[in-house]
Amino acid sequence: MQLEIRPDPTEVGRARRWARSRLAGCGIGDDEPLAETLVLLVSELVTNAVVHTGRPAVVRLSVPGGEPGAVDATATVRLEVVDTSDRAPVPRCVGDDATGGRGLALVDCLADRWGWSVEGGGKRIWCELDRCEGLAEGAVGGENAGERTALTDGRQAVTHPEPVYPKPAVYPKPTVRPEPAYEGRAFEAV
Repeated sequence: MQLEIRPDPTEVGRARRWARSRLAGCGIGDDEPLAETLVLLVSELVTNAVVHTGRPAVVRLSVPGGEPGAVDATATVRLEVVDTSDRAPVPRCVGDDATGGRGLALVDCLADRWGWSVEGGGKRIWCELDRCEGLAEGAVGGENAGERTALTDGRQAVTHPEPVYPKPAVYPKPTVRPEPAYEGRAFEAV
């Protein structure tokens, strides 16, 4: 499945809607953690393509099985964004007040795997998400959130599986800039 996008910021919303509809068509609901994460990753990668290249791009989504009921509960979903810019993606280290620059850090944190490769005169940025069977059944906070164990007084206890946290992002070391030269000017105490 693929979608061609124009170098226009409004295409980001269209790409998110497209991804949601494709996942729903494969039986992966909007409320599934995989769908929520994938839509965020679509948003980040398409935004990067639109903002940093200013050129058309293609979004590709690969869901094994590809039809309702046929998607394996542990399938790997692959997202690719192909553009015609030969500029390599560069993760940035931004300050707390910055309004952008965290896209690749989010991709690194949320995707199970990601990378990029040269594609013709441009590049392909890809990421993969593994569909976890427990999460697909609503294991987080839902009725199937863990194994039920009978207690001696007749009540049931629920043993929750260990939570799975995303791996921490690895940020590049910030560039150390020398202090500006003040050319011998003295500062007065106020």
